Amino acid sequence: MSPEIRLKLYRTMVECRALEKRAYDLFMQNLIKGTSHLALGQEAIAAAFGVAMRPGDYTFCTYRGHNHTYVRGVSMTAILGELMGNSAGLMRGKGGSMHLTSVEHGAMGSYAIVGAHLTIAAGAAWSAQYRGTDQVAVCFFGDGTTNIGAFHEALNFAVIWKLPVVFVCENNLYMEYTSIYEVTAVEHPAADRASAYGLEPVLIDGNDVETVYKTALRALDVARRGGGPSLIEAETYRHGGHSRADPGKYRPDAEVKEWLGKDPIARYRKRLLEHSFEEAELLAIETETQAKIDRATEEARNAPPPDVGIAGIDVWADGGAAWRN
Repeated sequence: MSPEIRLKLYRTMVECRALEKRAYDLFMQNLIKGTSHLALGQEAIAAAFGVAMRPGDYTFCTYRGHNHTYVRGVSMTAILGELMGNSAGLMRGKGGSMHLTSVEHGAMGSYAIVGAHLTIAAGAAWSAQYRGTDQVAVCFFGDGTTNIGAFHEALNFAVIWKLPVVFVCENNLYMEYTSIYEVTAVEHPAADRASAYGLEPVLIDGNDVETVYKTALRALDVARRGGGPSLIEAETYRHGGHSRADPGKYRPDAEVKEWLGKDPIARYRKRLLEHSFEEAELLAIETETQAKIDRATEEARNAPPPDVGIAGIDVWADGGAAWRN
């Protein structure tokens, strides 16, 4: 792996962490309306796939999708503005934290209905296959989704039609407030079910950004060459609760401490220094990131509220309410 890619992976993770931490700070200042679901601790997965994917590829993610949207090229200002519900927002304040979407960047939506987007990702992959492009749809979902019917339906048809889609289970051990292992018959909720659909079981350390990156490259290459779908289970851990309304006290203290010790950014920083990268290089990335998030925050905070005239725009297929009649 080239030094340039390694530094890009580190920079992307650091930027993702800064974005989520700032979202938390703004929420605590009552500047973000409604709740939000942060991916603090899960940055390696979004960063690795963001670096590995091509501009024309599609991303489908859950309500914990700020980072997955950011790594596709959406600005920090647009994401923070959307969380604050103002005119600087990616969707002019109409989507909020759980519905980030930017077709321009291949970010095809954050889905608040658990499992709903897996079948849509399969449909997007079918479209790419039909049109003869080399686009790949990548669908991220949580461990709880593996117990949803749409998970099995999407996998089944993706294999039957050899669709260019990569399914990525971000197993952070908890489906909201319940341990995935208390309600699942297999030890690894995604990987242990892969063979039922003729797929190779892929279980990786989701907090090791290089492992995720190499796994992503292989799966994307298989899909582009017409080899069909992949199912990846990446084990990770969210540093906080399910949402900002959740203190996460149901998790054992020893477990939390263990996983905090596996922080993907701290681990990778240490590895880079062991691979002869200079401390000054990494400090420069961290300093530049801090300045970047500070600029984005001011731009988003100072944006005016949305014009009330957009309330009826982008609601119906043709952009207006007349469509329903």
